[in-house]
Amino acid sequence: MSNHDERRRFQRIAFDAPTELRQGDRLWPVTLLDLSLKGLLIQPPESWDADLTQDFDALIHLNDGQTQVCMQVELRHEEPDRLGFICLYIDLDSMSHLHRLVELNLADSTEMMRELRELIED
Repeated sequence: MSNHDERRRFQRIAFDAPTELRQGDRLWPVTLLDLSLKGLLIQPPESWDADLTQDFDALIHLNDGQTQVCMQVELRHEEPDRLGFICLYIDLDSMSHLHRLVELNLADSTEMMRELRELIED
C-alpha cells in the first residue's frame, strides 16, 4: 500500500507539543507538525545525524507536563523540510492519550471508529 493510501486511512491532525526523538543515548528536540494513530510528521532538527537504519522513540509531551505519548517509530520518508515516521509500537497508556487527542480533533466520531478498526486490522 502506498503512503498516499495510508494517509487517507489515518487522518493527520495538526498538533503543537514539545516533542523529542531518541535513538540510543542520542536525543533531538523536534518540531511536531502533525500526528495520527499510525505515526507522526516532524521538521528535521538542525543537527540531524541519526542512524536511519535503526528505530527511534518519539516522546510527545502534553500540556500538563506530566503526560506524554511515547511510541517506537521508524523513519518512512525523508524530505528536506519534513520527516515522516510510522508507529511500530505504542503502550496502552500512550494509545489512550493519542486516541483522545485524535478524537477531540476529528469532527466526526464515526471517523474515529473507522480509524480504530483500520488500525486493529493492520
